Amino acid sequence: MFYGLSKFFKEILPKRLFYRALLIVAVPVIILQLIITIVFFDSLWIKTNKGMTKALINEINTFIKVYDDEIYDKGEITNIFSVYQDLNIEFIEDENFNYSNVERWFSPIDRTLRRELKSRFSANEYWFSTTIYKELIDLRIKYQKGYFKFLVSKDRITSSSARIFALWITVPAIIVVFVSLIFLKNQTRPITNLAKAAERFGKGEEIEEFKPSGASEIRQAGYEFDKMRKRIVRHLNQRSEMLSGISHDLRTPLTRMKLQVAFIKDKELADKFAEDIIEMEKMLNEYLQFTSSSYLERDEEFNLSVLIDKIIDKYGNRNISKNISTKILINGRKNLIERCINNLIDNAIKYADKIHIDLTKNNNNLFIKIEDDGPGIPKEEYDNVFKPFYKIDKGRAGSKSSVGLGMSIASDIIRSHGGNIKLEKSSMSGLCVKIFLPT
Repeated sequence: MFYGLSKFFKEILPKRLFYRALLIVAVPVIILQLIITIVFFDSLWIKTNKGMTKALINEINTFIKVYDDEIYDKGEITNIFSVYQDLNIEFIEDENFNYSNVERWFSPIDRTLRRELKSRFSANEYWFSTTIYKELIDLRIKYQKGYFKFLVSKDRITSSSARIFALWITVPAIIVVFVSLIFLKNQTRPITNLAKAAERFGKGEEIEEFKPSGASEIRQAGYEFDKMRKRIVRHLNQRSEMLSGISHDLRTPLTRMKLQVAFIKDKELADKFAEDIIEMEKMLNEYLQFTSSSYLERDEEFNLSVLIDKIIDKYGNRNISKNISTKILINGRKNLIERCINNLIDNAIKYADKIHIDLTKNNNNLFIKIEDDGPGIPKEEYDNVFKPFYKIDKGRAGSKSSVGLGMSIASDIIRSHGGNIKLEKSSMSGLCVKIFLPT
């Protein structure tokens, strides 16, 4: 039961911190207003309204009793009550007093007035309306062969303090909520900025010097994020510089080995040495490709459909079929995306005859699917092939030129764009590579 209630509240509550904080501020203010309003109307306004209404009905009842006494002049009595009691009184002869009272239960004035009239007169001896006139109440009391028509100001039975109270309780609350909006916006902005900076850094974008702001806890989180970012950037730069230096140093002996191979008279032995040297050069190039920093390239908006078409045309392979939606725009690093697609197609070409490429898009994501009819990869190896330098000793691992970095590079590129990549069995009984990228 409690789990169900907790889940229900989680679903209806806003997800963003700004709106949750606004609820924390606004809900107590609204509840406090409702409580004060109920207490005010119950203890002050309704009781005051009841007392004023009771006094008015007593005056009307007194007038009728005096008017009914033959010792007084009826015209003079009417004038006295009109002048001193502020009652506009008119006697209308009408033997058929047939009025139906419309009960407006949502109106406190009507309820109180009806209650007091019932205590003095029977149900068919009175009628009133508070809606015919804007500022007056039309009240009619049956008398002999006609009825008295009383026009009474609404101020006689209502308190003006209710309007003042409503104004004073509503306007300050609106001002408080508005001020809270401004302060909450200022407090949540640093958190939003920190989240955006973390997202950009996670995608491999270059971030300018991050300046933490806001409350001390948020500043502390910002300072720690900035320290972490600098350590990671320093580590990546050191790795790239180290491997670049190693590759540069290795190129010199490789060049000398090429020259020495040229002087070997045994052609079969020279060819074997040459193959080993070519393989070493390929390994060096893949190392450099894996460690090359993606922070140097900035995001740009480009047409992914055109890019994939260009990549496929470059291969000139009739066994590559495609189903590509036209004009799918994406914001990212074009060269890295091209490198990723190239790596995946290269792998497919090495081990399969037929390849099919799909590119589709929905409201939030775009999907790239590369299928082939090759030998595939065992399901238990799906996660391992994304590890750097990992090579499967069967199936697709027959090529000596591979050092196990192609899938790792592709995975790093896709994840740096906030997407995901996974493997599964294709409809062509080979391997299917699925890529999800946010739009």
